[in-house]
Amino acid sequence: MQIVEHGTWQLAATDEDLHQVGPELLWNESYYFDFATPDGSVGGYVRLGLYPNWDRAWYWACVVRPGQPAVLVADNQAPLPPPGGTALRTPALSATQQITEPLTAARLTLEATGVVLPEPAAAYGDCGSAEQVPLGLDLEWRTVAGVYPYKDLPRYEIPCQVSGTIRLAKQTMTVLGWGERDHSWGERDWWQISWLWSSGRLGDGTAFHGMQANIGFPIPWPSFAVTPEGSLSHLTGFAAETTFGPDEFPRQSRLRVPGAPMLAVPLAFAPVAMTSPQGRVAHFPRALCRFIADDGRTGYGWTEWNQPPGWAGHGWSYLAPEDQ
Repeated sequence: MQIVEHGTWQLAATDEDLHQVGPELLWNESYYFDFATPDGSVGGYVRLGLYPNWDRAWYWACVVRPGQPAVLVADNQAPLPPPGGTALRTPALSATQQITEPLTAARLTLEATGVVLPEPAAAYGDCGSAEQVPLGLDLEWRTVAGVYPYKDLPRYEIPCQVSGTIRLAKQTMTVLGWGERDHSWGERDWWQISWLWSSGRLGDGTAFHGMQANIGFPIPWPSFAVTPEGSLSHLTGFAAETTFGPDEFPRQSRLRVPGAPMLAVPLAFAPVAMTSPQGRVAHFPRALCRFIADDGRTGYGWTEWNQPPGWAGHGWSYLAPEDQ
């Protein structure tokens, strides 16, 4: 198992487990899983966020198909799992997240009722009257290439092959694609800074990941690449510039991936909204994207843009049409 060690802490297999809770109200432990099929026809993601000092869990799951409404499960006031566990059960959902082989394989299941979003912005409002459909997931993330810990943050990312099944209403879909999973812990304030996170895989087998937060000054942001031969390495110089529409949804992002600059073009949005303990609202338009590299290679994956209150113009770069 290759681990890219380039930081101030040492990742261990035991870090796949839950961690000791810190004192902050917004101390959070988060497990993320996403995937896309090789042709971009189906994608999805799941996030479990545990907030023990806020006495709640956040659970999001979404399946998207370009040209069709997204199906979303989003509960930001779920009860915490039993101590030491990550299985979540409410009247509306039953979800499990299991690390079956530390740093090598993880499996999740979901039985829930999802809402059908007639348009992405509907996720930011009251979905109580939206159409509802059964949603089931049984998926495995198996590590390819290695594991990437961030340099200074308790977080790691793992590029994976993803397989299993999705049940959507009366339809069952078999998934064999690619994605990423990550695990992080510590204080996370969604309502303070904006950020972009992106991960994908190109058709030749090259995978990549990059993250950039807008904190007012440049730092070396976490990023990596996986070669078609399966070698994972740290990259330096990742940056992103995004064009937003008048509806505040991103139209595209220019990703400065070292060695493979590209565009990330959203194909299907799976957004959620988050309300802080003080009542502040952040929007989170995550999207299945098509990636178009400058050298002509293409692929699919996910990109997210956190939009806290007053985010517009605070550190984001807007590309003029002639630069797109």
